[in-house]
Amino acid sequence: MDNIFALAVNNLGSPIILCFALGLGAAFARSDLTIPEAVAKGMSIYLLFAIGFKGGAAVAAHGLDTTLVLALIAGGILSFVIPFIAFALLRFMTKLSILDAAAVAAHYGSISIVTFVAATSVLNDQGIASEGYMVAVAAVMEAPAILAALWLVSRATAGSGEGDRMDAELWREILLNGSIVLLVGSFLIGWITGEDGLAQISSFIISPFQGVLCLFLLDMGLVAGRGLRQARGVMTAPVFAFGVVMPLVGGTLGLCTGLLLGLSTGGVVLFTTLAASASYIAVPAAMRVALPEANPSIYLTLSLGVTFPFNLTLGIPIYVAVASALSGG
Repeated sequence: MDNIFALAVNNLGSPIILCFALGLGAAFARSDLTIPEAVAKGMSIYLLFAIGFKGGAAVAAHGLDTTLVLALIAGGILSFVIPFIAFALLRFMTKLSILDAAAVAAHYGSISIVTFVAATSVLNDQGIASEGYMVAVAAVMEAPAILAALWLVSRATAGSGEGDRMDAELWREILLNGSIVLLVGSFLIGWITGEDGLAQISSFIISPFQGVLCLFLLDMGLVAGRGLRQARGVMTAPVFAFGVVMPLVGGTLGLCTGLLLGLSTGGVVLFTTLAASASYIAVPAAMRVALPEANPSIYLTLSLGVTFPFNLTLGIPIYVAVASALSGG
């Protein structure tokens, strides 16, 4: 417990968390501070490219092995299974409709790449190594959750005449979502070019990375704060509680999976973080196409306004402490 508390205090004092807190506070205070949308989009593209490229270069240095393949398979299975658990928990804890519960569940089966980056930053600060191919696992865990949510809705609305939601437009949104294409594409480029390629552009994707991440999290704080402020009517206590309970449930599944795969302490932490996080980029875009009737105020506020800050401030220190204790790291 002391270790978790120490990690949490250290994490709360890091620049990336303080930048998120600044954005959150500015939003609650109704400040006119804003990050231009084009700038925020540019930072998102930079972060995804840097993450993917560094992960691909790490895999090139590490080489393909059985653990990598098993981790990819496990990630895909976990992403498909978690929405069913989230859906059941939502139906038990809250009064959300089937559509809203399924839309929220999809977010919790998928992943938050920024939470993943924050966990990587914490591991670097602690001097804990991790498998570079966990970036590939993150990419694999983007889409299966969306399919699981649509299956839940199809089963619940069978015979209602609503039709098949798995049309060509949705498949295009799932498979060609910009964040997925950029993450996978940069990963492949990093894999192909290896450490030589990384050395050529290291001054671009390594040195500025933490600074860009700070500004990006400042924007995330602004978005999260405004979402929380505007969603007071739908964010009941049980719904809010789900946003804290579900990452612990998903994180436990990720922790057990990482330990069973025999990953390093850092790898277990990252697997735990991926399973505990909630998407707020890829899945909302797919939900707008697949489940337009679902309420975005609920699923966006939960994933970005509740689970994201919980993982940043308390979740990641808990995952690091528990993984270190159980893996002997």
